[in-house]
Amino acid sequence: MEGTISTLLCALLGLLLMSTSGVLGANPGVVARITDKGLEYAAKEGLQALQRELQKITLPDFSGDFKISSFGRGHYEFHSLEIYSCELHGASLKPLPGKGLSLSISDTFIQAKGKWKVRKSFLKLQGSFDLNVKGISISGDLLLGSEPSGRPTVTVSACSSRICDVEVEISGDLGWLLNLFHNQIESKFRRELESQICKMVQDSVTSDLQPYLQTLPVTAEIDNVLSIDYSLVEAPRASAQTLDVMFKGEIFNQNRRSPVAVLDQVMSLPEEHKQMVYFAISSHVFNVASQIYHQAGYLGFSITDDMMPPDSNIRLNTKAFRTFAPKIARLYPNMNLELQGKVVYAPLLDVSPGSLSLAPKMEIEGFVLLSDSDRESIFRLAVNTTVSITLNFNNSKITGFLNPEKVQLEMIESKVGTFNVELFQAFLNYFLLNTVYPEVNDDLAKGFPLPLPKRIELYDLVLQFHKDFLYLGANVHYRRL
Repeated sequence: MEGTISTLLCALLGLLLMSTSGVLGANPGVVARITDKGLEYAAKEGLQALQRELQKITLPDFSGDFKISSFGRGHYEFHSLEIYSCELHGASLKPLPGKGLSLSISDTFIQAKGKWKVRKSFLKLQGSFDLNVKGISISGDLLLGSEPSGRPTVTVSACSSRICDVEVEISGDLGWLLNLFHNQIESKFRRELESQICKMVQDSVTSDLQPYLQTLPVTAEIDNVLSIDYSLVEAPRASAQTLDVMFKGEIFNQNRRSPVAVLDQVMSLPEEHKQMVYFAISSHVFNVASQIYHQAGYLGFSITDDMMPPDSNIRLNTKAFRTFAPKIARLYPNMNLELQGKVVYAPLLDVSPGSLSLAPKMEIEGFVLLSDSDRESIFRLAVNTTVSITLNFNNSKITGFLNPEKVQLEMIESKVGTFNVELFQAFLNYFLLNTVYPEVNDDLAKGFPLPLPKRIELYDLVLQFHKDFLYLGANVHYRRL
């Protein structure tokens, strides 16, 4: 029983950790849904990063010849331009149906400073200036796609920026120089800054965001038996209010990968927007894991006398077993016993509204150990039980707890005559509830770390059980350095 329950629970919890994974066949096994609330938060945090990047923009020097009636011909130069302040106040990230995301930033201003030089014949003038760029707006589309390998892609399309007003303060009483700036330099400065902004957005996506997406592995190891393929099935799908990312989520045996049955379940996700992100995980994903464990022979257990508690009145030998089968000690005097359990068929995870449970159908076979290498089967029992599962979440890990019901036994075959099934059932329940399940729950209480990016924390976690899928909702907090 321990092998069955703990293995399946570890698979279950492990898969929840991979909640950015999963789909079998044409339908997703796991969907990561980002709501408008999540996109709003992403835009807010992204605005801070973009603000830092804007302050790194290197503005070009401006130079040229001029002619002013009261001053004559000369040469000007504006150089050493440096942005020292940048404030972005309004940003939005909206789904762009059929394409990806639409980025919009408004109500932004930049302050810069620099130096100027003017030369006419042998006359040289120089000084400093301050520049205020107001009413900057930026818009662009982030096109989302996927590579043949299943990794996501992102590119920038239709980026544009606009500057409403440019103000300059020049040191000294040089009104003619101020007019020179507005008449000959301002439009050039606007064009250059607008192109720099869009180039910066495109470079940031190409050099930062896209390589980060490329680091997502196509497969990941869950344990020493199972791995999961969580390549994208298709490009992220944008609707009016959400962005859905759908993954393959194919569970496979690391040693021999076999074709997996196509998922025919269609998850109908509820229209909820209270949380920033939701993860929907199909029960089919877990059931494939169960089938693989069963085929590999991992859903079985054995109980020998050395596993019994030292103070137990029941020992696994023929003398003590007279309580259950009176003839056993006479037929097999002074011999040890071994109980072997096996799952008849792979148990299916039942995900229903309000509950999560397993109902493994098992058999227990009793053996007399005739020698170190020889044993004889003496009885077989059918085992029926149901195990409900409680999952808990915090901002860094998932923990689980088993809530087993008592097992029910039925005699299949006895080669030792009369067998007290009810009394043996009481013994088995006591052993499982006091030995096996506490050990499993102690392991599950240690928790499994969530695979979160650095400085990302989850809170307001909510878990729902829907017909044939789990639905996990959470808000996100980005912890700044």
